[in-house]
Amino acid sequence: MQQIFTVSIFTENYPGLLHRVTTVFTKRKQNIESITASESEINGIHRYTIVIKATREMAQVIVNQLEKQVDILKAFIHEESEVVFQDLALFKIPTTTLFREKEVEEIVRLHHARILTVEEEFVVFEITGHKAGIHELYNRLKPFGILEFVSSGRVAITKPMRELSSYLEEQKEMNH
Repeated sequence: MQQIFTVSIFTENYPGLLHRVTTVFTKRKQNIESITASESEINGIHRYTIVIKATREMAQVIVNQLEKQVDILKAFIHEESEVVFQDLALFKIPTTTLFREKEVEEIVRLHHARILTVEEEFVVFEITGHKAGIHELYNRLKPFGILEFVSSGRVAITKPMRELSSYLEEQKEMNH
């Protein structure tokens, strides 16, 4: 049965690596629901957070293939219950809509959105949360006019307390 998995991939930061990572998914006809890349807690190590909808077996095959890549240090599979995660979205709406339509202001407040900038022609605000809440806000604001909308991929931290550095130490000891 398919379910949502978060795949965490730890790498060094080399050109072309993102392409090699995504190719592993493409070769297995696996769609990437979201992807983010960032620095990690270890200097020089980057983290890709990829969300997929797959069977446990397919997710494991993908992680095994990822770990065969030379520049990938470690890859992990996490179920929804094993991660704390958020998405971020930015909305741009006309300034007149926010301040003239009382309902719009109430919708924005209800969703705990934070105003980032107020310009003469538009207002930009952000919301963090889960994808369902972001899309609910989008659907409620759409009738009033959204000038621009963008949503990030998932940012996630695992609940288990084992740190990447301990895996890297184990790997170093096994190679010596």
